[in-house]
Amino acid sequence: MTMTGRAGRARESAVERRILAAAVRLFAEKGFDGTSVQEIVDRAEVTKGGLYHYFGSKQDVLYEIYHSLITRQLADLKRILAAGLDPVATVRAVITELVVSTAEHIDEAQVFSRETHRLDRVRTAAVRADRRRYHTAFREIVERGLRDGVFAPAAPAETVTLIVFGLVNEMPRWYRPDGPKPADRFAGEVADFVLAALRPR
Repeated sequence: MTMTGRAGRARESAVERRILAAAVRLFAEKGFDGTSVQEIVDRAEVTKGGLYHYFGSKQDVLYEIYHSLITRQLADLKRILAAGLDPVATVRAVITELVVSTAEHIDEAQVFSRETHRLDRVRTAAVRADRRRYHTAFREIVERGLRDGVFAPAAPAETVTLIVFGLVNEMPRWYRPDGPKPADRFAGEVADFVLAALRPR
């Protein structure tokens, strides 16, 4: 099976979800290279045939860890954009949803940030395309706010976008679900900070 087959679609099977959950834990514990397919199927309590029914390779499993997360986040983005909110409310909603989603799936984000270089050229291109879609949509929201005079032109929309996503991309390095600050509170603080910087003086 290749990426043009089952890979890249929503994972609905309980077996698929078990495989992905097992892979996330093992990749987090031992790294991608340090984890064998046999260890994944043992942890997931499936057969190798079961894994290869859904995934063509261990690299397909790694790609799907990221793809599942970005698919959820893009769905959140689509829902927010469909609400037709003003730029301030839209930026707040996007940042909040993105930070909370990353926090709730921090193991997946951590594995991918650490192991993304293991992907081949085709999968890497797919990852970049997904990220570009999200970045472009967010940048366009900020650009609209700048055009409408809702945001101050303190920095170009591209710079604002890089700052927001740079922070989110760093979360796997330090965020802990059992830390003293709940994800929704931290997300609200980030949104407040960004919007304060964008507020016209």
